[in-house]
Amino acid sequence: MNFNDLLQITLITLIPTLELRASLPYAILVLELPWYSAFLWVVLINILLGPLVYFALRFFLHLFIKIPFFNRVYEHSLHKVQTKIKPKVEKYGEIALALFIGIPLPGSGVYTGALAAFILDIKPKKFMIAAILGVLIAAIVVLAVVLTGSEFFQWVIKKF
Repeated sequence: MNFNDLLQITLITLIPTLELRASLPYAILVLELPWYSAFLWVVLINILLGPLVYFALRFFLHLFIKIPFFNRVYEHSLHKVQTKIKPKVEKYGEIALALFIGIPLPGSGVYTGALAAFILDIKPKKFMIAAILGVLIAAIVVLAVVLTGSEFFQWVIKKF
């Protein structure tokens, strides 16, 4: 892995809604990096992203919601957190937040998980545990899909 590869992977990982769901497949399928190197780098970046977003919300959210676009995104996220995530976190604790972060679908992930933790006033330590577990869940699921899919496509190419 060279610096340019790491930079590309990092930048893709930092894009909200894409995160490791896009950067891990990109690293393995496009940059053709070894899966274990790509996995470790993407997981590390995504885990570090969690507290950055969580603490940035504490310091900057009041400024951003004055901007109409960000206010709409915040209101939409607030509604989603209150209707979907809060009841599950109240019932199952931080494991529910970890699973929410770990579901590799758009709209879930560290950014939304940090916002949910902020809105639900989850303590930083508990959020970090949920974020680490969620990132690992998402990374393992995405890696399994990528490796299975790449093997399948290589088999198809060889056959036809």
